[in-house]
Amino acid sequence: QVDRYLYHLRLSDDVLLDVAARFRAEMLKGLGRDTNPTAAVKMLPAFVRSLPDGSEKGDFLAVDLGGSQFRAHQVKVFDGGKQSSQLESKFYPTPKEVTQGNGAELFDYIADCLADFMETKNLKHKKLPLGFTFSFPCKQTKLEEGALLAWTKHFRVRGVQDTDVVSTLRKALQKHQASSDIDVDVLALVNDTVGTMMTCGYDDQRCEVGLIIGTGTNACYMEEMRHIDLVEGDEGRMCINTEWGAFGDDGALDDLRTEFDRELDLGSLNPGQQLFEKMISSLYLGELVRLILLKMTKEGLLFNGKVSTALLTKGKIETKHVSAMEKYKEGLSNTKEILTELNLFPSEEDCVAVQHVCTIVSFRSANLCAAALAAILTRLRENKKLLRMRTTVGIDGGLYKTHPKYAKRLHRAVRRLVPTCDVRFLLSEGGSGRGAALVTAVARRLAAQRRRLNATLAPFLLPMAILQAVKDKMRAELEYGLKREMQGKATVKMLPTYVYGMPDGTEKGKFLALDLGGTNFRVLLVKIKSGRRRSVQMYNKIFAIPLEIMQGTGEELFDHIVQCIADFLEYMGIKGARLPLGFTFSFPCRQASIDKGTLVGWTKGFKATDCEGEDVVDMLREAIRRRNEFDLDIVAVVNDTVGTMMTCGYEDPNCEIGLIAGTGTNVCYMEDMKNIETVEGNEGKMCINTEWGAFGDNGCIDHIRTKYDREVDEGSLNPGKQRYEKMTSGMYLGEIVRQILIDLTKQGLLFRGHISESLRKRGIFETKFLSQIESDRLALLQVRRILQQLGLDSSCEDSIIVKEVCGAVSRRAARLCGAGLAAIVEKKRENRGLGRLQITVGVDGTLYKLHPHFSRILRETVKELAPQCDVTFMLSEDGSGKGAALITAVAKRLHNVGQK
Repeated sequence: QVDRYLYHLRLSDDVLLDVAARFRAEMLKGLGRDTNPTAAVKMLPAFVRSLPDGSEKGDFLAVDLGGSQFRAHQVKVFDGGKQSSQLESKFYPTPKEVTQGNGAELFDYIADCLADFMETKNLKHKKLPLGFTFSFPCKQTKLEEGALLAWTKHFRVRGVQDTDVVSTLRKALQKHQASSDIDVDVLALVNDTVGTMMTCGYDDQRCEVGLIIGTGTNACYMEEMRHIDLVEGDEGRMCINTEWGAFGDDGALDDLRTEFDRELDLGSLNPGQQLFEKMISSLYLGELVRLILLKMTKEGLLFNGKVSTALLTKGKIETKHVSAMEKYKEGLSNTKEILTELNLFPSEEDCVAVQHVCTIVSFRSANLCAAALAAILTRLRENKKLLRMRTTVGIDGGLYKTHPKYAKRLHRAVRRLVPTCDVRFLLSEGGSGRGAALVTAVARRLAAQRRRLNATLAPFLLPMAILQAVKDKMRAELEYGLKREMQGKATVKMLPTYVYGMPDGTEKGKFLALDLGGTNFRVLLVKIKSGRRRSVQMYNKIFAIPLEIMQGTGEELFDHIVQCIADFLEYMGIKGARLPLGFTFSFPCRQASIDKGTLVGWTKGFKATDCEGEDVVDMLREAIRRRNEFDLDIVAVVNDTVGTMMTCGYEDPNCEIGLIAGTGTNVCYMEDMKNIETVEGNEGKMCINTEWGAFGDNGCIDHIRTKYDREVDEGSLNPGKQRYEKMTSGMYLGEIVRQILIDLTKQGLLFRGHISESLRKRGIFETKFLSQIESDRLALLQVRRILQQLGLDSSCEDSIIVKEVCGAVSRRAARLCGAGLAAIVEKKRENRGLGRLQITVGVDGTLYKLHPHFSRILRETVKELAPQCDVTFMLSEDGSGKGAALITAVAKRLHNVGQK
């Protein structure tokens, strides 16, 4: 009979899954900037960005307002090898004149209680951080700032709504500070639900959900920052206080609300509000039971139809009565005793029926709570992109703790509704007070970590004044390199390339190009057509250069190159043709003519012996002679930077600068012959290969080199050389990052202070990982996966720090590169005597092409440091292959013109 009567309170799993889906939709509305104002579930950011990691320590105070009593706590947090905490508390009543008076009285009362507590504990002369647990919906703008949205539970204090409760508490405390020795620093405003999650998170690091089921009900969880529109930033996670008690205030649960729910709501202090809470929390369950029993009695189904005063009196049946009546082990004795005390004089059948009503009401509460919790758990699992997830829910509240069956019913329902989640329910010890202290401890830890991280990365920031000075120093070094008497001492060598002209569109024919500059070697056949249908066709083959050849003898290296050429000529069927050849040799060379290049020194990991100081064209010709299979017309030895400029110059006549920003870095540009003292002649222009990677080898930029730069330099193949390149090029950025990560780990700021074997390995952190980690499209979860691939087991917070370190290193590289390039474009402007210069820079290199921010920061820096130059950046297509062929073609054209 009762089952039929209360049919609408019994919810099937299908209905509960539908409730979970509705709640998920409400969560999305609450997280969206545009939809939040009309959302019932407010999804309030708590500004708690991290869970405890076990390294927190110190003495903290906490005050806790929200239940039937006000509590003050002293919490000691220890980190002596085994994390632990100690809680001492004192309880104070919250009289009606305080909970329903005015704001000043409430906060003065809190300050008075805290002063009394501190005196009791002999804490009056200590300066202590305080966490303020304020268990009401607040819109927070910082961890220590939040405005009350609305009172809930039995609180109705005037003049507090829409004001910052932390500043109000601080004002009340200041009155005491003036008159006594209290010195308290309010560091965090915490919701009791968040406090519960933090308390349990201290004991179980899997805990990322907090749940309260007591006088009120609420849940919080750790959400990905990229999904929280209400807070700036995409990095990391933040705790979201769902304020799920208001679920259904917009009518989303109207089809599930019964006539009893509606009657209860109309008789409450806040009709139409907190409708989900009124179906779940202990504040209302007893009243719901009373309304059901009243109606059943009026209809003659109970107590012989006799309506007692107890049944007519609001609040007479409390949730503690419901809990006691559901103690089935004690049979009907509890139920009979309670009903008799209420002057209801039940029969045995009445006791069975009332007990059944209590069960159905509390069962519905547990089921609805499970449905909303299932929505949160599903969201967490999907955020992590896991098929199955293990997690812990921290839980507190009188209903969960004291009701004999509630916990078991909730656990079972959650496991049925989310079978893909293995959930542990962890009861909070020390509750929201300990949680508030832990939030404060975590905030203090993060603030200290932030200060140390900022101090570590500060030398990488390079303000505009320093970049201007770098630009000026680069300009001075460029001028030294062009002077005959200074050239020997100059670090920026300003090598003449004997490339006198840019393509003019008349170039044509078949050309071979060789490209040596990294771990791979390419041979290309390039067909250039002129006229209206001008085009460049390329055929190429890539060959590997093994490490033993890179670091063997020069003869072995050039024999390997000739072997690769022979394979390609045979592959293309052109072994008999004597084609003009351009040799892209991407290492510093001093040229005496376009086809003579003496190697100044190896870079990029090459160490072949008997090459430095030798003419690489002669070495190539010797190797061809040794093989004695074919002959080639070696027309030009080409630097890849020059090739880049020529490739872009073929498309844009305004291009007179080439930039490489990849494994290495370099710049070339067309200089007026009259300024090049190292070459005879004053007419026309010649391309100068700056070899700017050596900028700073004379110590002129030592003041901006960090200890990490010095460590990378000392561990490199060429210590003391190519210092600018080691701060700006792809070959070294990952290693700089690795050195910083080791230092931060030693400081205890990363990877729990543990330096893994993989982090000790030089070269593990390739620059491609910087590009991946810094990608805006990459969630922190994917950053963690990249770090795991490198053998680095990182937390969410570790991933944020690693991403920040990568950003600081690559940003500095781009800005330093921009400062150097600004010196070049300013020199070009002054050479031409122009007030404003329009020029194109041809660019190549993986760092420029693939890094998500490098190119933008480089362009912005050039614009700031050379405001009178309008610089267009043009991506080169195969500067070292196509460019070498174009230089060879231009050299042939100019040679033919000269002969004529």
